[in-house]
Amino acid sequence: MSFEPIGIFTVTLGLYCLSLGQAATMKVFVALTLLGAAAAFVVGSSSVQPAHLFLLFVALSIFRGTQKTTPLADGLHFGRPGFWLGCLVLYGGLSAYFLPRLFADATMIVPLGVADRPLTSGVVSLAPVSSNLTQTVYLIADLACFLLVTAIGSTTQGFRAIIGGLTAYTALNIVFAALDVVTGAIGAQDMLQFMRNAQYVFHDNDKINGMKRIVGSWPEASAFAGTTLGAFGFTSTLWLCGRSSRWTGALALTSFALIILSTSSGGLVAAPVCLAIFYVTAVIRSGTSHGSANSSAVVIFAPLVAVAVGLAVVLQTDIFNSIYDYIDMAILSKSTSASGMERGAWNTHGMQNFFDTYGIGVGLGTARTSSFLVAVLSNVGIPGAVFYLLFIATALGPSGAMARSFTADVQLSARNGCLCLLTGSFIVGPTVDLGLLFFILAGLAASRPTSTADAPAPFLQLSEQNRLSTRWGTS
Repeated sequence: MSFEPIGIFTVTLGLYCLSLGQAATMKVFVALTLLGAAAAFVVGSSSVQPAHLFLLFVALSIFRGTQKTTPLADGLHFGRPGFWLGCLVLYGGLSAYFLPRLFADATMIVPLGVADRPLTSGVVSLAPVSSNLTQTVYLIADLACFLLVTAIGSTTQGFRAIIGGLTAYTALNIVFAALDVVTGAIGAQDMLQFMRNAQYVFHDNDKINGMKRIVGSWPEASAFAGTTLGAFGFTSTLWLCGRSSRWTGALALTSFALIILSTSSGGLVAAPVCLAIFYVTAVIRSGTSHGSANSSAVVIFAPLVAVAVGLAVVLQTDIFNSIYDYIDMAILSKSTSASGMERGAWNTHGMQNFFDTYGIGVGLGTARTSSFLVAVLSNVGIPGAVFYLLFIATALGPSGAMARSFTADVQLSARNGCLCLLTGSFIVGPTVDLGLLFFILAGLAASRPTSTADAPAPFLQLSEQNRLSTRWGTS
């Protein structure tokens, strides 16, 4: 095991945050999930990211603080989202050990990790691989992350700390994207190697038709675009709800532009779906009540703007050709490219793994695919898919908060962020693990902050709303 300099920095930062309190620790944890290409320490061929290491400090901030740990245990009660996620983790861990041995040689897999047997045309006969362990650890970390976020989000201060961390995440994601583009343009990519030390295959210098593929702080463009979809969903919904409009609007617009410019086919295909989610939310939120101005404006003017832009593109031949060439390069011709055919083959083998194991799966972390849905079916089969579906349904279901209150608006934003992340993962997600950002957003959507701010109080409603809007209100 080798401890990396960024790991030493993470531990030092964690100790410092503990001295500042739980809110600071939570904000830094959320921001650290952005370092998807970094390794705090390396064990063999496996990398432990800074955010996963920092989870220990988040847990310590709860146990050493004055906050009760009851919400942690409550999150695992039957029927709660944490219970279903715990069932997935338990089944996934058991499947990772037993299924590759039970169904040994029953099917050919595209191994996610290092296999003991030699590859033949990129596939190998089913057997245990190194990623069985690492993916189990990642899924356990997802469960811990979700429970910790819901526990911290059970207080007003913790709830706001998570929001602050997600805002910082979105802003830093834009900064790293800009640094990636600038350093690539001037040939100074080595400046960012301090956060690209994980044991992954990196595509940070790839270009398409002379255009730099934006990776930001991630190993490849698809990972960058996929996580940016979640940041867009969260900040754009906050803007629709009129929460800190100047900041959230700018962050959402910039994030969406980076998704389009990233050259990621997954991001480009998912972007229209995310816009549809955005518009449907605007329709639901529109009206004449407080905080509906942005939503109403989108409902009225978005179709007009879309038609105007469409006509302008069609009438300007040069612009139309440029846009068509870009879409053709990133999407239409993707299936005939080497990368597209390889990813298609992964999914084909993944579905074959599902059928060859009678719907049980080949074991968590065994097979590589290019779609989250195929990854779930091929690795953990129908049982894992059912547990995942129950978790998502209960975590992203109605919160019970008063409609159009601060809590309800934030939880709606978190749900939309999760839906945008899921959209991208269905297109290019390689594993069962959806990433810490998804479980942070899901935890925020499922949290129940104990506050009187959302309780009906006719004579105090205006003053209470003003107090809540000091930082996150309309602007």
